[in-house]
Amino acid sequence: MTTDPFFHPISGFDLPRFAGIPTFMRLPYVPPGHARFEEVQVGVVGVPWDSGTTNRPGPRHAPRQLRDASTMIRAQHGVSGVRPFEMVRCADVGDVGPNPADIQDSMTRITAFYDGLRAAGIMPLTAGGDHLSSLPILRSLGRDAPLGMVHFDSHTDLFHSYFGGTMYTHGTPFRRAIEEGLLDPKRVVMIGIRGSAYDTEDRDFAAANGIRIVPIEEFHARGPEDVMAEAREIVGTEPTYVSYDIDFVDPTFAPGTGTPEVGGPNSYQALQVVRALEGLNIVGADMVEVSPPFDTSGGTAFLGVTVMFELLCVMAPMIAVR
Repeated sequence: MTTDPFFHPISGFDLPRFAGIPTFMRLPYVPPGHARFEEVQVGVVGVPWDSGTTNRPGPRHAPRQLRDASTMIRAQHGVSGVRPFEMVRCADVGDVGPNPADIQDSMTRITAFYDGLRAAGIMPLTAGGDHLSSLPILRSLGRDAPLGMVHFDSHTDLFHSYFGGTMYTHGTPFRRAIEEGLLDPKRVVMIGIRGSAYDTEDRDFAAANGIRIVPIEEFHARGPEDVMAEAREIVGTEPTYVSYDIDFVDPTFAPGTGTPEVGGPNSYQALQVVRALEGLNIVGADMVEVSPPFDTSGGTAFLGVTVMFELLCVMAPMIAVR
C-alpha cells in the first residue's frame, strides 16, 4: 500500500537534511484549515507549553528542537521494515497555541485543538511540552469512555496537588485524568518509576485504585520483554493511550529534561519497550519533557524523535487495516 506522495516526507536524497524548512520528520505541513487537512490519518502535533513545570523549565521550546532533530528520520524502520509513510497519510499539523500566562486557558485551547483532530478522524502523535500537556489531550480523547494507558516515566504524576493546593502541575495530570473519568485505572500501567520521594501519596493512590506500577528495579530484574508482556495484558484490546516521558530514560542517554532520575533504561531499551506495543489499540500517543536548555548536544531531542518514529511504526499498521 502506497499513500499519496503528497504525504510522504522529503528524502535526504532529494534535499539535504540540513536544508529546507524543518517539519516533523520532513512531512508536509497541513494545519487545520488546510485544503487537505481532513485527509490526514496521523497528525504530528507540537504542544510548546511548560506552565506545569515545577523545577527546571524548557519543554515549551521542545517542538522546535524536535522538528529540527527529526530531519534525520528516514522512511523505513531498521528492524521491522515498516514504512509508515506509505501505509498511512501523515502530516505535521502544527502547534497548539498556548497562553503562557494562564494554565486553564491553555488547557482549554489544547483540548479544543484535539477535538478538531478527532472530528477530522486524525490520530494524534504529540511532541510536548511538559507532562501536564497530557491532561487536556486526554480530555478530548477520553471524553466518551475511559482509556487504558501505558505510561513510561520515572515519576507516577499521580500527586494530588503541589504547594498547598495547586492542582495542575506536571506531577498531577494522571490523578486528575482518573478523577475526571478519562482513564480506567485498572487498565493503567506505569513503567520505570524510581528516585527519591516526598512521601508515598502517589503510590498509595495507585494501590487504592488498581494502577499497576512497575518500579525500575523490577523492570531491570525482569527485562523489557517480560514487563511489556504484562503491560499488554493489562490494557488488553480496548482503546489505549501511550504517554512517554523522556525522563523514563537514564540521564546518561537523555540529560535534556527537567527532572532527571538516575538508574533508568538505556537508549536501546527505550526503543524496545515501544516496539513491544505492536498490535495494541492505540488511539494517541505523546512524548514529553524534552528540555532544550539542558540538551546541549541535541542527543535527548534525537532520542525523543526516534521514540516518536517508533510509536508511529506501531500505530501505522493498525490504522492501515481499519
